[in-house]
Formats: sequence, C-alpha cells, structure tokens
Amino acid sequence: MRWYEPLRQNQVEQIHEASLQILEKTGVDFHHPPAIEILSRSGAKTEGERVFFPPRLVEEQVKKSPDRFKLYARNSEWDVEFGGEKMVFCPGYGAPFVMDIESGRRNGTLEDFKRFVQLTQASVYQDICSGMVIEPNDVPYGKRHAQMLYTTVRYSDKCFMGSPMGARAARDSIQMASILFGSKADLIEKPRFISLLGALTPLKYDNRTLEAIMAYADAGQPLIISTLGIEGATAPVTLAGTLALQNAEVLAGIVLTQLVREGTPVIFGGVSSSAEMRLGTLSIGSPEMAINTAATAQMARYYRLPSRSGGAVCDAKIADVQAAYESMMNLMMAQVSGIHFVLHSAGILETYNCMSYEKFVIDDETCGMVKKTRRAYEVNPETLAVDLVKEVGPGGHFLDKKHTLDHFKDELYQPMLSNRDNYHNWFAKGSPQAIDSATKKYKEILENHVPPDLPLGVNRGLQEFIAAI
Repeated sequence: MRWYEPLRQNQVEQIHEASLQILEKTGVDFHHPPAIEILSRSGAKTEGERVFFPPRLVEEQVKKSPDRFKLYARNSEWDVEFGGEKMVFCPGYGAPFVMDIESGRRNGTLEDFKRFVQLTQASVYQDICSGMVIEPNDVPYGKRHAQMLYTTVRYSDKCFMGSPMGARAARDSIQMASILFGSKADLIEKPRFISLLGALTPLKYDNRTLEAIMAYADAGQPLIISTLGIEGATAPVTLAGTLALQNAEVLAGIVLTQLVREGTPVIFGGVSSSAEMRLGTLSIGSPEMAINTAATAQMARYYRLPSRSGGAVCDAKIADVQAAYESMMNLMMAQVSGIHFVLHSAGILETYNCMSYEKFVIDDETCGMVKKTRRAYEVNPETLAVDLVKEVGPGGHFLDKKHTLDHFKDELYQPMLSNRDNYHNWFAKGSPQAIDSATKKYKEILENHVPPDLPLGVNRGLQEFIAAI
C-alpha cells in the first residue's frame, strides 16, 4: 500500500542528520544513574546527567529492534500484531476527568475506569485495553496502578498496557502479568502487554520514566517510546525543528532499550503538535498534529520500526461538531500515513483531559469506518462479477441476487450508531441526534456486558497481590 508522505526522501535524511547532531552536540539529560552508566559503558559521553550520543551508537542500536512483533492476549482471538500493514486501535489514555451528557464533567473514578474497560471489551474495533483510560481518583495513588491493571484483566481478555509510573509500578505490572500468564520467562517468550514511556520535551528523561523503561526492557516486554513537543513552547515553532527534536528524543530512548535487552520490541512514537499562541496552551485538534503524525510514520519507516500516533483527538469540550471534525482529521491521517498503533482512538475530549462516554461510542464507529478504508480491494472473478452484471443487464438491480446476499456483510460497512433512515422515518422517531443515539448505545453495552472468565486461583492471586502493596 502506498502511504501519504509529507517529506521528500532528502528531507527525511535531513531530519535524521539534524537529530544525530542534537544527540551528539546538545545531548539529553537522563535523571537516573543506572541509565547513565549503561550508556557510558556503551560509548556515550557523559557530563553529570547529560548524555551525548555518538551517531554510530544510535544507528547501531536502533537497527536491533524488530520491524514487527506480536502481543498475545488471554483470549487468542484478540492477539495483535504490530508492523507491516496492521493498524491497532487503543482508546484514550490518562484523562483525569470523565463526562457524559446527563451528569456533565467530573473526576474519574474506578467505576468509570471499569465501564470504559467494558466498552473496550465489547468493541470489535478497539484492539487493546488502555492502561490508564482514565485516572481513578478515588483509589489511593500507591495502589492505583495495580487496581487499574486488575480491573482491566477482570473485565477484558484483550491485550493491555503496563503502568508508566516508575520502577515499582513496572515491577508490579510484570508480577501481575506473571500471575495471570505464568513465569517471567513465559512473558519474554510470548509478550503480553505494552507500555507507553517517553521524554519530557525538550531533551529530558526523568527518573521514574527511565526506571520503567529499564524494567520493562529487562523483562522483554514491548515499549512505545514517544514524545510530545509543543511547537512554539517546548519545541521550535517550525514543523521541521519540532520533528528533529522529537526524533532525537525517541532515538535516545530506543538506544537505551536495546542496551538493556537487545531485540526489545519498540514502537516509534510521536504526538507533537502546536501551541495555541493566544493562550500558550497545547492544541491537539490542529492540522499541525495531523502533519506531525504523517511525518512520524515516515520517520519510523526510515528506521524500519512500527509507529505510534494519536487518533481521535480534539480540543473540543463536549462531543460536538468540533470534536467530530478534529477527531476524524487526526484519525484519518493516522490511517493514510501508515501508523501502526493508534493510542487515543476513542473517547478523548479537551486536549487529553477528559474521557466522554458518548464520544467513545461515536469514535468507535469512526474507527470502524477508518479500518474499512484501510482494506485493500480484493480483485478476482468473483468480486468483479462480470457474469452477474451481464445477467442483470441495463436497468436491472442486484438486491435479490445470491451474490449480494453472499458478500454484502463483508463488503459493506454496517454502522451501529449512524442514522441512515430517510427524513420522515427519522422525524417520526423523535429526530434523534448522534449524541442521543450514543448515550443510548453506551448504556446498552454496559447493561449487557458479561465479563470474560478469570480463573478463580488467578483472581485470588491478583487480589492478594494488590492487598499486599
């Protein structure tokens, strides 16, 4: 498949060279002595917490991460592959607030977290459960990471995400996965989860992030190394300058993962966007976000790595028309540019700050449309249907033909939410708007959700582990 690529090949090379210069001449601050030590032993120059990367070290290590890999779910029907032409969707991540049209905006709770896991499990388009779909503010911080992971595996048998909250949370995620799936050696053999970690732009990795990167890499679990530069604020205002800075930060993190464990699967991520210059705040519903997505995918292909971007993201405060057009712009750009892992594919409002129940199901419908557009044409005598066209002839129709009945479910996207009635039928049903249909739909899903089986011994082991934290 041919992807949309905003950069010419010589421009890709220029971005790469600029990133190597940043890494070699300016360097990156690593606030974690063990990370500095391993980098220093491998040939990086260090001055205190500043690490300077020789170009050869960067290029050698980045080549060691695979161009594709697989995660194994508790239910093998939900195994996911990263790389090639695969596209994996995962809902929103990290929002402290929750919204629904009836109750309005509020702090997220563990009950909200559970409900979004249930919505994810019920979706045929969301491939992975988000590790932090919302912040459950009613759970003590010290247990929050473990309670979120437990809730995820209790109500879903899809793949999931590990906690990014430092060494302890990473070790707890690994241990809980071991209780669920077997030994740590089994996890290395068949990776079960993935984690999102990245730099603090510009050019810093904090202690907590580095601890988690090293713990997960040592355990052989895949990582998304991703950064977010804000053009005009934490990164140069130019698209090229931000991309070069983002690229340098991601490469630095990938080098560390390969030095900890050679061959650790890594997804090359980038979600940089623009500052709203009138306010000095981040905007993710901007065309700059979409352009950076396409450029990130292009740079990942240059390094032969799977790529990550944002998805149905927006700056809108409610699930309105602004939310729809900004989200579809970003989601469709991820599709046409060849992004492999779309994080924030459903539910996000308010520049990552809020998850909406209604927007989740609206975005999920959009994800289905986008996945449909990703499918290539299947061209063969059966699909070309030349003989059938001859049989029907001019002025006929295909509605009652066996060929139509045999193929329409696979060929035609069937929406769960979109209204395709004629005007009179729609009006007779009370003129429902998308937001009304979305409210009805998410409630139906939650009411009918049946949790997948979790073996009694595993369930008890996970609960005892959390109680001991």
